[in-house]
Amino acid sequence: MLRIAQMGVGPIGAAIAARVRRHPGMTLVGAADPALAGRPLDELLGVTGGGGLAVAPSIDDLLRRTPAEVVVHCAGSYLDVVADQLSPLLRGGVSVVSTCEELAYPVPLHPDAARRLDEDARAGSAVLLGTGVNPGFVMDKLVVTLMSACDEVRAVHVTRLVDAATRRVPFQRKVGAGLTREAFEERLRQGRFGHVGLPETAHMLADAMGLPPAREVRTTIGPVIAERAHESGAIPVQPGQVAGLEQSLVLEAAGVQRVRLEMRMAVGEPEPRDAVVIDGSPPLAMTVSTGVAGDEGTAAVVLACLPLVGALEPGLRTMLDVPIRPPWRG
Repeated sequence: MLRIAQMGVGPIGAAIAARVRRHPGMTLVGAADPALAGRPLDELLGVTGGGGLAVAPSIDDLLRRTPAEVVVHCAGSYLDVVADQLSPLLRGGVSVVSTCEELAYPVPLHPDAARRLDEDARAGSAVLLGTGVNPGFVMDKLVVTLMSACDEVRAVHVTRLVDAATRRVPFQRKVGAGLTREAFEERLRQGRFGHVGLPETAHMLADAMGLPPAREVRTTIGPVIAERAHESGAIPVQPGQVAGLEQSLVLEAAGVQRVRLEMRMAVGEPEPRDAVVIDGSPPLAMTVSTGVAGDEGTAAVVLACLPLVGALEPGLRTMLDVPIRPPWRG
């Protein structure tokens, strides 16, 4: 029985923990979240019969009382913020599966932090894996899997369109739903706004294509302005307000465009979908109509990875290392 501890009990963390509770091969030993310390865990997970566990104030406090083999980490998107949370766990021999977006493929853009975490994990004979639905699956792992049917891949174009009304409230805030155009532009100037992990996704695809390390990456972000009222989401959007954002990335090598990633995440997006076009031999094109559900998909991908951690070599790992399969396969 795989013993799992949950770190961070926001909407995604709670969804993962609830699935761990239902899995016959896993035991949820507890959860930690300083913002929710003392709250009944059953209440946050929307379940009953959990033995009256309360949320611990810190993961250290939880693990002192009850050991775990793997910590599911859902407590931040940026590697410079979460690295200090992860190092003690890894050095102590506890593996970590994290939804930190910048951890999905950190070496090209965060080499120092990646090296340090890899050393910590190896020292503790632990595994550190960053994953999720995006990054982690839709725009990277799935695309690399499709590439394996090609003798050669010259270029990749991936499009993800998301109706933000179907996503959790923090996601709707993250894409700027309900803001004025001026407020959106101000948040953009302040930095750390929009989808996190797109550059990491691009470099994973580029490495899978075998491109040289000398690459030029250009990213653009802009608002999606609502033309009509949208009341379907938790954050109502009026005409003229921001419904979400458009974000694109182009990666070039030797002056040739090799990777293009495009996302539009907005309340009321009329045709959500995920699409992959591979210019290769043979050429491939695939569309997931309605798109992969982001919140449920993230929880499912994390759950699928948990039983596989023990089969990975200690150290920092990515989804390129994971032979992912449904979690009920064991």
